[in-house]
Amino acid sequence: MTAIWFIFALMTGLAVLALLWPMSRRPALATVPEGEARIATETGFYRDQLREIDRDAARGLLAAPEAEAARAEAARRLLRASREPGRTAGAMGEPALRRRRAASAFALSTVPLVALLVYGMYGSPDLPAQPQAERLAHARAAGNDLAAAVAQIEAHLAKAPEDGRGWTVLAPVYLRLGRTEDAIKAYENSLRILGEDAGRLADYGEALVAASDGVVSSKARDAFERALRQDARAVKPQFYFARAAEQDGDRDKARARYAALASAAPPEAPWLPMVRDSLARLDGTAPPPPSKPAMGEEQRSMVRGMVEGLAQRLAAQGGTPEEWARLVRSYGVLGERPKAEETLAQARAALGSDAGKRAPVEEVAREMGLGAATAAAP
Repeated sequence: MTAIWFIFALMTGLAVLALLWPMSRRPALATVPEGEARIATETGFYRDQLREIDRDAARGLLAAPEAEAARAEAARRLLRASREPGRTAGAMGEPALRRRRAASAFALSTVPLVALLVYGMYGSPDLPAQPQAERLAHARAAGNDLAAAVAQIEAHLAKAPEDGRGWTVLAPVYLRLGRTEDAIKAYENSLRILGEDAGRLADYGEALVAASDGVVSSKARDAFERALRQDARAVKPQFYFARAAEQDGDRDKARARYAALASAAPPEAPWLPMVRDSLARLDGTAPPPPSKPAMGEEQRSMVRGMVEGLAQRLAAQGGTPEEWARLVRSYGVLGERPKAEETLAQARAALGSDAGKRAPVEEVAREMGLGAATAAAP
């Protein structure tokens, strides 16, 4: 510990000395000859200019009045340039030089002292050094193990992007962290490298549902269909197909699919309570949440208020295609299919017949299975 402080002190002293040494030297000896050389150059230039004017006048290139005026101007400049420069700006008196040396020494010696004082007050000089391995271990112990694991896997995949197992491990972690787009890309890489598997396809579809704010989009349905072709008893695709039927407004089909899942589930299945809650919601007998029921109702009211506010603004002022699409999707998530249909018609009328402008709205309509597109009224 003492050796490192000695090295720091030596480095600081050398840095201060390197700055003070050139500042302590007298610059007058170097600047006076430089000033004299500059004056000699300028006077020689103006003398050459006078000789050139005389030659032009002798050849008749300059009239007498013009030549006289040019000579007068060149002579004035020659006289101004050849005057005694006096004491040059580079020369410095002994009192000023002493003051500059004192100020420089004070400033440069104070900086390291202030730095040491601040570090002693706010730093951790008694903290022992930690190698990288120990810092990573400490970070994991402090609850950062997930972030460290993600960083480690990402670094590995940057070097080996064709490691399908690595993408399979990373994808659900991304989804847990709310990085849905990254999760989708990770699942796509996993499927591309390792091939289609019922579990990976079901997880990929679930990531697509999360990216669509809970709506089972056409792309997600395709993934779930491919998963069922791999394994007809896969639970996750069946559950999301039941939810898709519920979002489409086909309550009977949704109820039948939920009931089939519940009847075939083992009693200890972790997903069974979710299926029963969905059945109870369809039958109108869903009990209030066991914990924090007021919070759930408050959140729903807040979401509904935001949706209604967006609807009123779009009806009064219009909006972008993305805003209309978001409103249609929001009504679908809330389970209000008639409102979603009504909003879709309003969006088509407001956006006109331009297919490019209506594309976001029509995409949401296809995902939710809403009414077919119709030409906007002229």
